[in-house]
Amino acid sequence: MYSLAFQEKDEETIQDCIKRIAQILLEIKKNEINCFLSGENDDYDIYLEIHAGAGGTESQDWADMLRRMYMKWFDKKKFKYEIISEHKGEEAGIKSSTIKVTGDYLYGLMKSESGVHRLVRISPFDSGARRHTSFASVWIYPAVEDDINIKIDEKDLRIDTYRSSGAGGQHVNTTDSAVRITHIPTKIVVQCQNERSQHKNKETCFKMLKARLYEHEMQKKEEENQRELTNKTDIGWGHQIRSYVLQPYQLVKDLRNKAENTNPLSVLDGNIDQFIEEGIKNKI
Repeated sequence: MYSLAFQEKDEETIQDCIKRIAQILLEIKKNEINCFLSGENDDYDIYLEIHAGAGGTESQDWADMLRRMYMKWFDKKKFKYEIISEHKGEEAGIKSSTIKVTGDYLYGLMKSESGVHRLVRISPFDSGARRHTSFASVWIYPAVEDDINIKIDEKDLRIDTYRSSGAGGQHVNTTDSAVRITHIPTKIVVQCQNERSQHKNKETCFKMLKARLYEHEMQKKEEENQRELTNKTDIGWGHQIRSYVLQPYQLVKDLRNKAENTNPLSVLDGNIDQFIEEGIKNKI
Protein backbone atom coordinates (compact mmCIF):
# COMPACT_ATOMS: atom_id res chain seq x y z
CA MET A 1 0.00 0.00 0.00
CA TYR A 2 2.81 2.35 0.95
CA SER A 3 4.72 1.47 -2.23
CA LEU A 4 1.70 2.19 -4.43
CA ALA A 5 0.96 5.46 -2.61
CA PHE A 6 4.60 6.48 -2.99
CA GLN A 7 4.50 5.83 -6.74
CA GLU A 8 1.30 7.85 -7.08
CA LYS A 9 2.56 10.58 -4.69
CA ASP A 10 -0.56 10.18 -2.57
CA GLU A 11 0.65 12.03 0.56
CA GLU A 12 -2.46 11.32 2.65
CA THR A 13 -2.22 7.56 2.10
CA ILE A 14 1.54 7.64 2.70
CA GLN A 15 1.04 9.27 6.12
CA ASP A 16 -1.73 6.81 6.99
CA CYS A 17 0.53 3.88 6.06
CA ILE A 18 3.36 5.25 8.19
CA LYS A 19 1.04 5.41 11.21
CA ARG A 20 -0.25 1.89 10.60
CA ILE A 21 3.27 0.50 10.16
CA ALA A 22 4.31 2.10 13.48
CA GLN A 23 1.32 0.42 15.19
CA ILE A 24 2.22 -2.93 13.66
CA LEU A 25 5.83 -2.61 14.85
CA LEU A 26 4.60 -1.92 18.39
CA GLU A 27 2.40 -5.03 18.25
CA ILE A 28 5.30 -7.10 16.94
CA LYS A 29 7.53 -5.89 19.80
CA LYS A 30 4.83 -6.67 22.36
CA ASN A 31 4.27 -10.16 20.96
CA GLU A 32 8.02 -10.76 20.82
CA ILE A 33 8.26 -10.04 24.56
CA ASN A 34 5.21 -12.22 25.27
CA CYS A 35 6.92 -15.13 23.50
CA PHE A 36 9.52 -15.11 26.29
CA LEU A 37 6.86 -15.36 29.01
CA SER A 38 6.41 -19.11 29.11
CA GLY A 39 7.65 -19.82 32.64
CA GLU A 40 5.58 -21.86 35.08
CA ASN A 41 4.27 -18.79 36.95
CA ASP A 42 4.72 -16.06 34.33
CA ASP A 43 1.00 -15.48 33.81
CA TYR A 44 0.25 -14.88 37.50
CA ASP A 45 -0.59 -11.62 39.23
CA ILE A 46 2.03 -10.43 41.70
CA TYR A 47 2.77 -9.09 45.13
CA LEU A 48 5.35 -6.30 45.07
CA GLU A 49 7.31 -5.70 48.28
CA ILE A 50 9.62 -2.73 48.80
CA HIS A 51 11.87 -2.30 51.85
CA ALA A 52 14.09 0.64 52.71
CA GLY A 53 17.72 -0.17 53.44
CA ALA A 54 19.89 1.23 56.22
CA GLY A 55 20.14 5.00 56.27
CA GLY A 56 16.93 6.24 57.82
CA THR A 57 15.09 9.03 56.02
CA GLU A 58 17.29 8.87 52.90
CA SER A 59 16.52 5.21 52.17
CA GLN A 60 12.89 5.55 53.21
CA ASP A 61 12.41 8.41 50.74
CA TRP A 62 14.12 6.30 48.06
CA ALA A 63 11.79 3.35 48.81
CA ASP A 64 8.83 5.70 48.32
CA MET A 65 10.30 6.96 45.03
CA LEU A 66 10.65 3.36 43.80
CA ARG A 67 7.07 2.59 44.74
CA ARG A 68 5.89 5.67 42.85
CA MET A 69 7.95 4.58 39.80
CA TYR A 70 6.30 1.17 39.67
CA MET A 71 2.82 2.58 40.29
CA LYS A 72 3.34 5.01 37.39
CA TRP A 73 4.33 2.04 35.19
CA PHE A 74 1.26 0.10 36.31
CA ASP A 75 -0.91 3.10 35.38
CA LYS A 76 0.67 3.31 31.92
CA LYS A 77 0.04 -0.40 31.36
CA LYS A 78 -3.47 -0.17 32.85
CA PHE A 79 -2.65 -2.79 35.50
CA LYS A 80 -4.81 -2.63 38.62
CA TYR A 81 -3.15 -2.43 42.03
CA GLU A 82 -3.93 -1.94 45.71
CA ILE A 83 -1.67 -1.20 48.66
CA ILE A 84 -1.93 -4.16 51.05
CA SER A 85 0.29 -2.74 53.79
CA GLU A 86 2.48 0.28 54.40
CA HIS A 87 4.81 1.45 57.15
CA LYS A 88 5.69 5.11 56.83
CA GLY A 89 9.03 6.66 57.75
CA GLU A 90 9.26 9.03 60.70
CA GLU A 91 10.11 12.07 58.57
CA ALA A 92 9.43 11.05 54.98
CA GLY A 93 9.01 8.07 52.70
CA ILE A 94 8.22 4.50 53.70
CA LYS A 95 10.00 1.80 55.65
CA SER A 96 8.17 -0.92 53.73
CA SER A 97 5.16 -1.46 51.50
CA THR A 98 3.34 -4.37 49.89
CA ILE A 99 1.19 -3.94 46.78
CA LYS A 100 -0.96 -6.51 45.00
CA VAL A 101 -1.03 -6.00 41.22
CA THR A 102 -3.31 -7.71 38.71
CA GLY A 103 -2.76 -7.94 34.97
CA ASP A 104 -1.60 -10.19 32.15
CA TYR A 105 1.75 -11.96 32.61
CA LEU A 106 2.79 -9.69 35.47
CA TYR A 107 5.12 -12.14 37.21
CA GLY A 108 6.87 -12.92 33.94
CA LEU A 109 7.27 -9.22 33.20
CA MET A 110 8.47 -8.15 36.64
CA LYS A 111 10.34 -11.03 38.26
CA SER A 112 13.69 -9.65 37.11
CA GLU A 113 13.02 -6.45 39.10
CA SER A 114 13.70 -8.35 42.33
CA GLY A 115 16.88 -7.17 43.99
CA VAL A 116 18.55 -4.13 45.52
CA HIS A 117 18.15 -0.74 43.82
CA ARG A 118 20.71 2.02 44.49
CA LEU A 119 20.19 5.79 44.32
CA VAL A 120 22.90 8.47 44.18
CA ARG A 121 21.79 12.10 44.54
CA ILE A 122 22.23 15.39 46.38
CA SER A 123 20.12 14.82 49.46
CA PRO A 124 17.12 17.14 49.96
CA PHE A 125 17.36 16.25 53.68
CA ASP A 126 21.01 17.33 54.08
CA SER A 127 21.48 21.01 54.94
CA GLY A 128 25.01 20.74 53.57
CA ALA A 129 23.70 19.60 50.16
CA ARG A 130 26.03 16.62 50.13
CA ARG A 131 25.75 13.62 47.83
CA HIS A 132 24.19 10.51 49.40
CA THR A 133 23.86 6.89 48.34
CA SER A 134 20.66 5.08 49.35
CA PHE A 135 19.46 1.51 48.97
CA ALA A 136 16.06 -0.18 48.84
CA SER A 137 15.08 -3.75 48.03
CA VAL A 138 12.34 -4.89 45.69
CA TRP A 139 10.84 -8.36 45.85
CA ILE A 140 8.34 -9.71 43.32
CA TYR A 141 6.49 -12.96 43.98
CA PRO A 142 3.51 -14.58 42.21
CA ALA A 143 0.00 -14.26 43.64
CA VAL A 144 -0.87 -17.92 43.38
CA GLU A 145 -3.05 -18.14 46.49
CA ASP A 146 -6.00 -19.92 44.83
CA ASP A 147 -4.05 -22.26 42.57
CA ILE A 148 -1.76 -24.19 44.92
CA ASN A 149 -2.07 -26.66 47.75
CA ILE A 150 0.18 -25.48 50.54
CA LYS A 151 -0.38 -27.05 53.96
CA ILE A 152 0.09 -24.59 56.82
CA ASP A 153 0.29 -25.96 60.36
CA GLU A 154 -1.33 -23.61 62.88
CA LYS A 155 1.39 -24.35 65.45
CA ASP A 156 3.96 -22.91 63.02
CA LEU A 157 2.24 -19.51 63.02
CA ARG A 158 2.40 -16.46 65.23
CA ILE A 159 -0.56 -14.13 64.59
CA ASP A 160 -0.39 -10.56 65.89
CA THR A 161 -2.98 -7.80 65.62
CA TYR A 162 -2.24 -4.10 65.85
CA ARG A 163 -3.69 -0.74 64.92
CA SER A 164 -3.27 0.42 61.34
CA SER A 165 -0.91 3.32 60.74
CA GLY A 166 -1.73 4.29 57.17
CA ALA A 167 -4.65 5.89 55.38
CA GLY A 168 -8.11 4.50 55.94
CA GLY A 169 -10.44 7.10 57.32
CA GLN A 170 -11.34 8.32 60.78
CA HIS A 171 -11.89 4.84 62.26
CA VAL A 172 -8.63 3.29 61.09
CA ASN A 173 -6.83 3.61 64.45
CA THR A 174 -9.73 2.79 66.77
CA THR A 175 -9.44 -1.02 66.62
CA ASP A 176 -6.67 -3.59 66.25
CA SER A 177 -7.76 -4.52 62.74
CA ALA A 178 -4.31 -4.87 61.13
CA VAL A 179 -2.90 -8.40 61.08
CA ARG A 180 0.66 -9.73 60.96
CA ILE A 181 1.39 -13.44 60.52
CA THR A 182 4.84 -14.92 61.08
CA HIS A 183 5.62 -18.39 59.73
CA ILE A 184 8.12 -19.48 62.38
CA PRO A 185 10.01 -22.26 60.47
CA THR A 186 10.82 -20.01 57.48
CA LYS A 187 10.67 -16.64 59.33
CA ILE A 188 8.39 -15.35 56.54
CA VAL A 189 6.30 -12.39 57.71
CA VAL A 190 3.17 -11.08 55.96
CA GLN A 191 0.93 -8.25 57.05
CA CYS A 192 -2.23 -6.49 55.88
CA GLN A 193 -3.93 -3.32 57.09
CA ASN A 194 -5.95 -2.12 54.11
CA GLU A 195 -9.33 -3.31 55.47
CA ARG A 196 -11.12 -2.21 58.66
CA SER A 197 -12.18 -5.80 59.26
CA GLN A 198 -9.63 -7.92 61.12
CA HIS A 199 -11.20 -11.01 59.53
CA LYS A 200 -10.64 -9.70 55.98
CA ASN A 201 -7.08 -8.66 56.77
CA LYS A 202 -6.38 -12.12 58.22
CA GLU A 203 -7.82 -13.77 55.11
CA THR A 204 -5.58 -11.62 52.88
CA CYS A 205 -2.57 -12.46 55.05
CA PHE A 206 -3.19 -16.21 54.66
CA LYS A 207 -3.36 -15.81 50.88
CA MET A 208 -0.10 -13.88 50.89
CA LEU A 209 1.52 -16.46 53.16
CA LYS A 210 0.53 -19.31 50.83
CA ALA A 211 2.03 -17.42 47.92
CA ARG A 212 5.20 -16.68 49.87
CA LEU A 213 5.61 -20.30 50.97
CA TYR A 214 5.07 -21.48 47.40
CA GLU A 215 7.70 -19.07 46.18
CA HIS A 216 9.99 -20.21 48.98
CA GLU A 217 9.74 -23.81 47.78
CA MET A 218 10.33 -22.75 44.18
CA GLN A 219 13.44 -20.85 45.18
CA LYS A 220 14.89 -23.83 47.01
CA LYS A 221 14.69 -25.75 43.73
CA GLU A 222 16.26 -23.03 41.63
CA GLU A 223 19.85 -22.22 42.53
CA GLU A 224 19.78 -18.90 40.72
CA ASN A 225 16.66 -17.69 42.51
CA GLN A 226 18.07 -18.88 45.82
CA ARG A 227 21.17 -16.77 45.19
CA GLU A 228 19.01 -13.73 44.46
CA LEU A 229 17.06 -14.27 47.68
CA THR A 230 20.30 -14.47 49.69
CA ASN A 231 21.56 -11.25 48.10
CA LYS A 232 18.42 -9.41 49.16
CA THR A 233 19.09 -10.08 52.84
CA ASP A 234 21.76 -7.35 52.70
CA ILE A 235 20.27 -4.17 51.27
CA GLY A 236 23.54 -2.40 50.58
CA TRP A 237 26.84 -2.23 48.72
CA GLY A 238 27.75 -5.09 46.42
CA HIS A 239 24.22 -6.43 46.06
CA GLN A 240 22.53 -3.86 43.84
CA ILE A 241 21.03 -4.88 40.50
CA ARG A 242 20.48 -1.33 39.23
CA SER A 243 21.88 2.12 39.97
CA TYR A 244 20.00 5.39 39.54
CA VAL A 245 22.45 8.32 39.51
CA LEU A 246 21.03 11.86 39.63
CA GLN A 247 24.31 13.63 40.55
CA PRO A 248 27.09 14.29 39.53
CA TYR A 249 25.84 12.91 36.19
CA GLN A 250 22.53 11.42 35.11
CA LEU A 251 22.34 7.70 34.37
CA VAL A 252 20.29 4.62 35.18
CA LYS A 253 22.31 1.45 34.65
CA ASP A 254 21.31 -2.17 35.12
CA LEU A 255 24.38 -4.02 36.39
CA ARG A 256 23.25 -7.43 35.05
CA ASN A 257 22.50 -6.73 31.40
CA LYS A 258 24.23 -3.31 30.96
CA ALA A 259 20.99 -1.59 29.89
CA GLU A 260 21.39 2.18 30.34
CA ASN A 261 19.24 5.30 30.21
CA THR A 262 20.57 8.86 30.51
CA ASN A 263 17.21 10.29 31.61
CA PRO A 264 16.68 9.01 35.18
CA LEU A 265 13.79 11.41 35.83
CA SER A 266 11.88 9.80 32.96
CA VAL A 267 12.66 6.34 34.36
CA LEU A 268 11.46 7.40 37.82
CA ASP A 269 8.25 8.61 36.15
CA GLY A 270 7.51 5.00 35.22
CA ASN A 271 9.18 4.70 31.82
CA ILE A 272 10.90 1.42 32.64
CA ASP A 273 9.94 -0.70 29.62
CA GLN A 274 13.56 -0.79 28.46
CA PHE A 275 14.70 -2.40 31.72
CA ILE A 276 11.70 -4.74 31.96
CA GLU A 277 12.34 -6.02 28.40
CA GLU A 278 16.08 -6.45 28.89
CA GLY A 279 15.42 -8.26 32.17
CA ILE A 280 13.12 -10.72 30.41
CA LYS A 281 15.59 -11.37 27.60
CA ASN A 282 18.42 -11.76 30.07
CA LYS A 283 16.52 -14.55 31.86
CA ILE A 284 16.22 -16.65 28.68
